[in-house]
Amino acid sequence: MPVEGFPLSVRAPIASVEINVDVLQRIEQALAAALELGIAEDGPPQLGQAVRHAVMTPGSRARPRLVLAVAAACGDDAPEVADAAAASLELLHCASLVHDDMPVFDDADTRRGQPTVHRLFPEHGEQLALLTGDGLIVLAFENLAWNTRRYPERLGPLTLIISRAVGVGHGIVAGQAWECETGIDLTQYHREKTAALFSAATQSGAAAAGRNPAPWRTLGENLGLAYQVADDLRDVAGDAADIGKPTGQDATHERPSAVRELGVDGALARLHELLNGAIESIPECPGRDELAAMAQAEMDRLLPEGLLRGA
Repeated sequence: MPVEGFPLSVRAPIASVEINVDVLQRIEQALAAALELGIAEDGPPQLGQAVRHAVMTPGSRARPRLVLAVAAACGDDAPEVADAAAASLELLHCASLVHDDMPVFDDADTRRGQPTVHRLFPEHGEQLALLTGDGLIVLAFENLAWNTRRYPERLGPLTLIISRAVGVGHGIVAGQAWECETGIDLTQYHREKTAALFSAATQSGAAAAGRNPAPWRTLGENLGLAYQVADDLRDVAGDAADIGKPTGQDATHERPSAVRELGVDGALARLHELLNGAIESIPECPGRDELAAMAQAEMDRLLPEGLLRGA
């Protein structure tokens, strides 16, 4: 549904869309600019190192790529706003990974093929990881506010979309908290833990371009749910060296997962159902085929090779 209280401008139908072949470079530049905005030269050196490590260690950038893809499909009339939304969502994602890797949760040694933040520092590692995650959350919204100064009418919708995706109601904080509960509904857990940021990505892409975000919500949610199912499959069938993080974590921490609930074949079937639903939900626009191809390629990238052949 539309974001209440913040009407978006109505513009003429989209006539054309350009697919930016340098999307990853655009994202990295936006992230670097956000870090320059947030890290003080005379600040604590280790904190600055930890923040840069958490953000700039190469990753798939799936969420910011989705923001920019939808913004492009919606005309992308304010690239600086789309870049800010993309970078801020990635900052929030990185914050969640730093916290998720800490000993109180997964106690992971590696992330994206590199040491986790709390393992990077022989002393004060956990303290720096906690502060890094907290700082990235704040920086995400500072970056968004700074880069929407020329388009203040878009800041409200973007802030609501993104804050709801990370909040205690139905955001990633709630998703993480379900691991402390019993009797978890798997779809709700996945919707909040993972799909919330994907839904925010598609809606943010539209809102950044001055479009109504509501029609783009289903695409992001289904992609996010599919992404989590694929991640559950990688946890049992992937190679830690290939995926850049430890495997077997769901079983070790007795977390709910699609594989535990549905089995490998059932999880694969669920993945295809969600992916098809995502593609079918893409609103009519000149970039529809490109978005569908992107969604399919992302799932192919995530699935372990053996499962991909079987699928």
